Amino acid sequence: MTAVLPDVLAEGLRVVFVGINPGLSSAAAGHSFHTPGNRFWPALHRAGFTPRQLRAEEERLLLGWGLGITSLVRRPTARAAQLTRAELVAGGEDLAGRVRAIGPEWLAMLGVTGYRTAFGAPRARLGPQPETIGGARVWIVPNPSGLNAHFPPAALAVEFARMRAAAGVPDRSGLLGDGPFPETAPR
Repeated sequence: MTAVLPDVLAEGLRVVFVGINPGLSSAAAGHSFHTPGNRFWPALHRAGFTPRQLRAEEERLLLGWGLGITSLVRRPTARAAQLTRAELVAGGEDLAGRVRAIGPEWLAMLGVTGYRTAFGAPRARLGPQPETIGGARVWIVPNPSGLNAHFPPAALAVEFARMRAAAGVPDRSGLLGDGPFPETAPR
């Protein structure tokens, strides 16, 4: 049995990034987005959330910038498609409770498909959502998995930067600034 991947959370964060669930290699390593090919760390930096590209082992540095990481579903799998609808719905309920307990301002949901199922929002699209989760505002960004071919790295960074600017997080990288941002893909 693979251990549950620890959250990178604290009270009062500005943005918490919510992955669908940990990959097997991330869970084995004990660090978020450790899976080879995952583009989370490059996107986070290129979007201006961090002053340099972090390694998965440096994930706790995010707390100092008011950022955190958790997962919708805690069970590690090789692919998110291995999760059941029931797991996603239960994960959504669990996430709402965890969010209420720490009070972040924003949740950056990494991918729209898991969000739609977990929160019964079949028409959800990238960008800000009308509902809140556990009191936090919600913004859906593209899933940074290397399997998401719809968003090449530059487009992924732009979508993350849109969220960063909306959340009022300063551009720490100086790479994209605070917009306006070019269109990157259909929304």
